[in-house]
Amino acid sequence: MTKFDRPAGSPRSSLLMPTRRSLLAGGAVLAGSAVLSAPYVSRAYAAETLKFWQFYAPGGEVKPQVDWFTAMVDSWNAQNETKVELVYVPNSEYMSGSKLSTAFASGQGPDIFVISPGDFLRYYNGGVLLDLTPFITPEAQADFPEGVIASRKVDGKIYGVPMELEPMAFYYSKKAFEDAKLGESDIPKTWDELLEVAKKLTTGDRYGVLFETGPGYYQNFTWYPFMWQGGGEFQGADGKSAFNSPGVVQALKLWQDAINSGAAPRQLLGGGGGDIAANLGSGYCAMQNVGIWGISAMDNNAKDVPYGIFKLPVPAGGKYVTVGGGWAFVANAKGANTEMSGKFVAWALASMDKDSIQREVDWCTVAKSDMPTRTSALKLGGDAFQKGNLGIFSRDILPGTRGEPRLPPEVYKIISDAIQQTQLGGADPQATAAAASQQLDAFLATYKGAPML
Repeated sequence: MTKFDRPAGSPRSSLLMPTRRSLLAGGAVLAGSAVLSAPYVSRAYAAETLKFWQFYAPGGEVKPQVDWFTAMVDSWNAQNETKVELVYVPNSEYMSGSKLSTAFASGQGPDIFVISPGDFLRYYNGGVLLDLTPFITPEAQADFPEGVIASRKVDGKIYGVPMELEPMAFYYSKKAFEDAKLGESDIPKTWDELLEVAKKLTTGDRYGVLFETGPGYYQNFTWYPFMWQGGGEFQGADGKSAFNSPGVVQALKLWQDAINSGAAPRQLLGGGGGDIAANLGSGYCAMQNVGIWGISAMDNNAKDVPYGIFKLPVPAGGKYVTVGGGWAFVANAKGANTEMSGKFVAWALASMDKDSIQREVDWCTVAKSDMPTRTSALKLGGDAFQKGNLGIFSRDILPGTRGEPRLPPEVYKIISDAIQQTQLGGADPQATAAAASQQLDAFLATYKGAPML
């Protein structure tokens, strides 16, 4: 999630729509651990052309990202008889709709596609992710730190190759701070300070702080670090729910308090909480909880707005943690040519050839602003990842990064409902956490899919 990789300015368009709405809408779709469909029937179109579904190109609104995808596929096609065709699916259909899941349910899923860690288990448990391990050399496998690749692995096998690592932080408007007579010494380091500063920054036409308010995988993704900072978890070592805990309750209460105080908005602009240009860039808020992609979004779409970045504040007695999401290339285990699909994914993002490593660097520094997922790419990128705002993420924010959890849709939905009920619905955080925990226990008692991480 991740998560929310939304190209600046589009609906994840901004990168996407503000949230990854549940893909469980309408008809026969991937639901939880099963594919609700008739026996898989292979696609009708020619096997020599592999279809690659994603929300970037051609037709995306962020030119450097369109160019990156186009150049990648052109390079592959120039070297191989089996061609790859980019199929652009608008964010509203890819992330917030049911196009991808219904395609798989009808046996017409793409050969190659992209997914976030948050939705990994929907497709793995549904039996449609190809084991990519045979296509990736041991040296290349070792090039991915375990903390980055773990959410894409099951039983030691790799089922997705991540293209980026996207930690969450806070961005703030320097002008808003100046207007409120605040300086760098006022940058909040604790939750109490965050709410206090947010109130000082709130005016008649500007909110002090902004969190995602739309339900979806992205909102869950952005809420997890606040849960973790106070020691909260959704599942304990015994496999049972751990959701009814002080860490969970205080994280729910923080987001609720921000809304109830009037310092945070219920309604967001543009693409939602991941769209920084439409919110912080427009002056709608003074501080925004958003990921590393916000750097390129601001630089491309709000160039005249001076901003700063700081790591997530922590609760009393808590410890600093943030969450790192990001999208991954995956292949259809039931596609028309799985051999070439697997080779393409490995060639594109998981080869030790310099072109493959450079492609990762270019994605993170030219097409977007992200941290690389490979040790070799971090080294090759050199100063690009150590200077400026990317350097702030490298030094201050990245060290506390924990990978985005992969959860079945049923678990995601229980947590999402708890966030919504407390943040916007005014429900008691303690009672809500207790009720959600009972729901989680009921589901976890019968869950048979791959381990949740």
